[in-house]
Amino acid sequence: MIDLRSDTVTRPTPAMRRAMAEAEVGDDVFGEDPETTLLEQEVAELLGHEAGLFTPSGSMANQLGLRLLVGPGEELLADVQAHVVRAELGAAAVFSGITTRTWASERGRLVAESVQEIAEPNAGAYSVSTTAIAVENTHNFGGGTVQPQLEVRAVQDFGRAHGIGLHLDGARLWNAHVASGTSFRELASGFDTVSVCMSKGLGAPVGSVLVSSAERIAAARIWRKRYGGGMRQTGILAAGARYALHEHVDRLAEDHANARTIAAALDVDPGTVDTNIVFAEVSDPAAFVAAAAAAGVRVMQLGRTTVRIVTHLDVSAEDAEQAARVLAALPPLRRDRRTDRVSDAGDRSVRRPR
Repeated sequence: MIDLRSDTVTRPTPAMRRAMAEAEVGDDVFGEDPETTLLEQEVAELLGHEAGLFTPSGSMANQLGLRLLVGPGEELLADVQAHVVRAELGAAAVFSGITTRTWASERGRLVAESVQEIAEPNAGAYSVSTTAIAVENTHNFGGGTVQPQLEVRAVQDFGRAHGIGLHLDGARLWNAHVASGTSFRELASGFDTVSVCMSKGLGAPVGSVLVSSAERIAAARIWRKRYGGGMRQTGILAAGARYALHEHVDRLAEDHANARTIAAALDVDPGTVDTNIVFAEVSDPAAFVAAAAAAGVRVMQLGRTTVRIVTHLDVSAEDAEQAARVLAALPPLRRDRRTDRVSDAGDRSVRRPR
């Protein structure tokens, strides 16, 4: 079975397992786990921030970052498809009392003007004030979109000018770095808080890291414990994350190439495939997913007409080519080029967006 549902389904490599088995450990709640401390320091330095905090999940890293910037009853702005809005189960509202408004986008691509149009800093006593903006890079539900740095800088300049905090959901920042050639420091600079995920793309089994100032990370450590995220001998996990950070970043280019192979077979516009995520529009996603699984390829339905395909560490170039052949042969993706329609096995059809 070739599993293309997500880049979180990877399994630790033998070398990663050895690093985890041999990790020196201590009690991290007491600040005594050396592997975890090294991971936090290395990620913070890589991203150009003062300090880091290891968390069990990307959602917790994001939520801690937002909590540091937005008070109860204050407003966070985010993309309408942002992970912090769509995929974290309302945690910002439930845990932190944060209210959220969103801007529309195409493929999750950031346009500074869209953010500026809805921001309401210092809204007074009768409206909710915007106190933070969240940017996602790469953008998951946008299809692995790499954010344009000029637009990011424009949002940051606006935020600083109006006293608005800035959070970067960089779960797949690794992919943005490899695809764009932009350094990690440049990608993470100008943000008050940044989260990165060690299990998306890099292949570690568990964990994310939040980076910020030393003062903010000290506060986040307290909130992590309140949220139930204080862990003990985390060095076993941190060692896997450190191995991934040292060994698996550059190879992400292979995932991007494999994604383009699959996209080409499915006649997906290559301009929509920035990194390792492919979105295919089909007439019946549920039927497509089931047929793909029966043929040995697992993909994921995402919305009423979309299937998501994600390449990763456990998918070789040969696997990608095999998956491409299987998926391209499925009836829901047969295309009548004379009518520019995607036809399923029956008589129904839907127009494929160009």
